[in-house]
Amino acid sequence: MAAKKTVKTAAAEPEKKAAPAKKAAPAKKAAPAKKAAPAKKAEVKEVKKAEVKKEVKKAAPAKKAPAKKAAAKKPAVAKKSFQEYKDVINWKKWEAHNMNWLYIEIEAGEIMNELEAGVNNIKTVCDAMLDSMLEGDTFLVESEKASTKLKVRYYCDNLSEERRKYSEVNG
Repeated sequence: MAAKKTVKTAAAEPEKKAAPAKKAAPAKKAAPAKKAAPAKKAEVKEVKKAEVKKEVKKAAPAKKAPAKKAAAKKPAVAKKSFQEYKDVINWKKWEAHNMNWLYIEIEAGEIMNELEAGVNNIKTVCDAMLDSMLEGDTFLVESEKASTKLKVRYYCDNLSEERRKYSEVNG
């Protein structure tokens, strides 16, 4: 029985709420005026969207033009430096020395492909190879211009800092 009373009370409360709604019938006339206001907001939104589209169209070409200029200034690939190639050559020489090898032979094209395949950085490679040569090292293939065919035999039995550079001895 207690449940029935609760149901009756719940049913009685909506009836009380419904009665004031009937008295507020004149308020319904004000409601159509509210509907007109959102229509104005919709028009404003449409105008804003059109303005935004125009702004986007104007801004897009301005952004594309500087991007092309920046791309033209930057190289497509960052090339290895002279010092990086020299470090790799010296590392190979020390590795061969630690394995008790008498010498190693390095070709410019091979080392360039090993470090940065597909990049033409031959001048830097050849300069690093020539600078890494010490007294007693020999050319297996020598060229006047920078070439991928440049091949040097580096002797690794004595890598003492006291050894003179090849350029100092052969001027």
